Amino acid sequence: MIHKPKKSLGQNFLKSIPALNKIVEAGEVSKEDIILEIGPGKGALTEKLLEKAKQVIAVETDQNLSEFLKIKFKKEINEKNLILVKDDILNFNTNAYSLKPKAYKLIANIPYNITGAILKKFLTEENQPERMVLMVQNEVAKRITASDGKESILSVSVKAYGGPKIVMKVPARYFSPSPNVDSAVIAIKNISRKIFIENKINEEKFWEIVRAGFAHKRKKLSSNLKTFLKYGGIASVEWLGNKRAEELTLFDWIKLVKMI
Repeated sequence: MIHKPKKSLGQNFLKSIPALNKIVEAGEVSKEDIILEIGPGKGALTEKLLEKAKQVIAVETDQNLSEFLKIKFKKEINEKNLILVKDDILNFNTNAYSLKPKAYKLIANIPYNITGAILKKFLTEENQPERMVLMVQNEVAKRITASDGKESILSVSVKAYGGPKIVMKVPARYFSPSPNVDSAVIAIKNISRKIFIENKINEEKFWEIVRAGFAHKRKKLSSNLKTFLKYGGIASVEWLGNKRAEELTLFDWIKLVKMI
């Protein structure tokens, strides 16, 4: 069966064996692990995961690829080592597959057009994965880790739930078809709601303030947050000074939210 990659579904199939091995290695996959894979495509990563994991739950939205995978992994499916789910990952219900908090790992070469939605869904999910190892656009990986010291709502959103790190850069030529941009593998470890619990911060309030802070990036935070700052009084206004949202670290945001 010949499958023509669908641009609308962000299908770029990874063909580099070293890169595939590095993804599995970053996931520290063992025979105790249940792995959730998004968009298995032609099953190159699935194959590597099955060698190491206890079970792989692979969610594929493309009907043709789903049929192809049923044939390719007939043995693994029969033996329940692979559960193949025909679904859109953004509709996927972790409870339906008994995926408990921190009891599974999410490892995938994801469609880049839904990177933000995937991160939001699984980082804020009631049943959070223990870690995520994802192939994303290289520029997005840099934004998530904010190695230039400039934070974004994306980097704060990820760091609030886990520790992101770039594992490796993956050139466009390692894919078929080659995308227009280079990619990178990121690992987000120790995913939890720890910072909200330990700091006694309301999660919804925290994100309401962060979103308001980043609403107008060129403006000073004191201007973006004037509605909230009246509750923190003069101390919170003075502490912010002329800062902009990108200058605040995650721990600065925690301090600010506690003040207001």
